[in-house]
Amino acid sequence: MAEIIKMPRMSDTMEEGNIVAWHKKEGDKVSPGDLLAEIETDKATMDFESLWEGTLLHIAIKEGVVPVEGLIAVIGKPGEDWKAQIGGGEAIPIAIGTNGQSKAAEPAPKASAPAAEPEPVAEVAPASAPLPAPTSDGGRVKASPLAKSIAKESGIDIAALHGSGDGGRIVRKDVEAAMDNKGAAPAAAPSAPAIAPTATVPSFNFAGGEAFEEKAVSQMRKAIARRLSESKFTAPHFYLTMEINMDSAVALRPKLNELAAPVKISFNDIIIKAAAVALRKHPAVNSSWLGDKIRYNQHINIGVAVAVDDGLLVPVVKHADMKSLSAINQEVKVMAEKARVKKLQPEEMTGNTFTISNLGMFGIEEFTGIINPPDACILAVGAIIQKPIVKGGEIVIGNMMKVTLSCDHRVVDGATGSEFLQTLKAILEEPMRLLV
Repeated sequence: MAEIIKMPRMSDTMEEGNIVAWHKKEGDKVSPGDLLAEIETDKATMDFESLWEGTLLHIAIKEGVVPVEGLIAVIGKPGEDWKAQIGGGEAIPIAIGTNGQSKAAEPAPKASAPAAEPEPVAEVAPASAPLPAPTSDGGRVKASPLAKSIAKESGIDIAALHGSGDGGRIVRKDVEAAMDNKGAAPAAAPSAPAIAPTATVPSFNFAGGEAFEEKAVSQMRKAIARRLSESKFTAPHFYLTMEINMDSAVALRPKLNELAAPVKISFNDIIIKAAAVALRKHPAVNSSWLGDKIRYNQHINIGVAVAVDDGLLVPVVKHADMKSLSAINQEVKVMAEKARVKKLQPEEMTGNTFTISNLGMFGIEEFTGIINPPDACILAVGAIIQKPIVKGGEIVIGNMMKVTLSCDHRVVDGATGSEFLQTLKAILEEPMRLLV
């Protein structure tokens, strides 16, 4: 019996997946462990490997969005009547292809009549679309989704590039290198009458002349919109802001970097460690609302918000209170890079009990964050700013940093959140405590 392959749930929040590319063609032999396709989830682009042995009899959707449990392929023995198997049993959810049209498997004809082969329908590209680039891989350019996106936005002909990735795959740095060389000719435009150059400056009709660009919402952006809307409108947020004198941390950091060389400890690493130590003393902040009960977590897993092209990912530093500053630095660095190339695994983005979002590197002095479920709090960290302060009765220049704690009032009260911030302030103003 043929295996009906459905869209798997590749993350806990995934509701649909976007098939980016197939690595097998209809008629190819397939073995367990073979890479079948690349699927973009709400968190990353992941490899979908075969669990089955046989022949790839049918690909339901070449590229496009498919709901979880929607039909994507059929694997079986050559000549098997897989159409009858689909039509005679359970209903298969409809898949939405890249052209926006709904597609579903047709029911098998009745046994009394011979099965008629449907006439092939040629898929016609819009007149304005460029012709697909010829390749040696079944007509598909071997490139990462991010590389394709950058190339499209920059007018780079991706088929003309040489890939430096595995198996000649074109990756982001290949496209960026082509952009830097600007000797490469721009992508050919659709055939149009040539316009002779003129010496006059082209005129633009600004009266009513409006332009815009629309892009399809990525799976990641859909998930961000859904989760943060649920958080903002179901969890009653309130905010606590405190200013912290970072003079001692600024003075200590060069000494730490001498001890930890070649690792370069960042202020973000110090803040993560300090927050983890403070959470150990305030378990009510390290908690989750579960409807009819509150979970007080005894482990401390800190999510670190990382900005990527499509939005925001939150890799998680597990047991952060038990790790050294250099270990936190290396772990965050590796996971941040994996987040940017969409290679984070689901287990690296789950299990958070508290989240930190730091916009200080962008010069933002103060902001508020939306709580990242299932956490009860998120800490928004601003830039370290030199400003006049009063110290010992005198006006001096201090390195000041503002932090804002967003709290779920169902779990954390004002006094509880304030006590946590007082402990965090004490640690960051005397960071040698982290080494004790």
